[in-house]
Amino acid sequence: MANSLIWISGASSGIGAALAASVPFPADVVDISRSGGSGYEHIEADLADPRGWDVVATAFRERLAGFDGERVGFVHSAGMIDPIGFAGEVDDAAYHTNVLLNSAAPQVLGHAFLRALRESGFGGRADLVMLSSGAAKNQYPGWSSYCAGKAALNAWAAVAGREQDLRGGGCRVLSVAPGVVATPMQETVRSSSEEDFPNVGRFHQLHESGSLREPGDAARDIWRLVEAGLENGAVVDVRDYAPS
Repeated sequence: MANSLIWISGASSGIGAALAASVPFPADVVDISRSGGSGYEHIEADLADPRGWDVVATAFRERLAGFDGERVGFVHSAGMIDPIGFAGEVDDAAYHTNVLLNSAAPQVLGHAFLRALRESGFGGRADLVMLSSGAAKNQYPGWSSYCAGKAALNAWAAVAGREQDLRGGGCRVLSVAPGVVATPMQETVRSSSEEDFPNVGRFHQLHESGSLREPGDAARDIWRLVEAGLENGAVVDVRDYAPS
């Protein structure tokens, strides 16, 4: 068993899978997702369902209570773009699911991880990394719930990181935007209509020009920033931190 333990939400696909495959230190990786299939230890949980949050919180507490390794971390990469369309026009149930997964789940799971750390008395290095997006700072018509969710995630990370410093820096909290990455989410974006997403042409151009980042490259940049010693509560974009 490795001396480090990393939970990654959504490690079975997309950038979460790339993050799991490129952890830059020996670690046991735990995939938090509905379906699993990643080849890693798996916690089955629907993160758009509050019952799934309880499952994850219990797993954090139980595993940390007996963990005597040197390092732990939680990387929250799970998210969704659907439904693409204007607020007040898209399907109600789909919109509710988007808000629960993109806005509520990061805060609740981040809180659960920090509580489990505190209650366990773990004294090693701890990192909590939220995957953000440039959508947090841009107003894209058709993405109201997605933009709002990423903005909320950034605010939560900034405040929680400051709180950790005020309590002695027990865990470093970061929010990291990976840039525009070639994932299934981008395929969904490009399949939307201009009526539902007026900016869709920009994303077609990024794809056609070869400007989308490969998930593996984005994952390595994210880990590089995690290891870079950024201030607690930092909200960053990997494109602003080119390798020296």
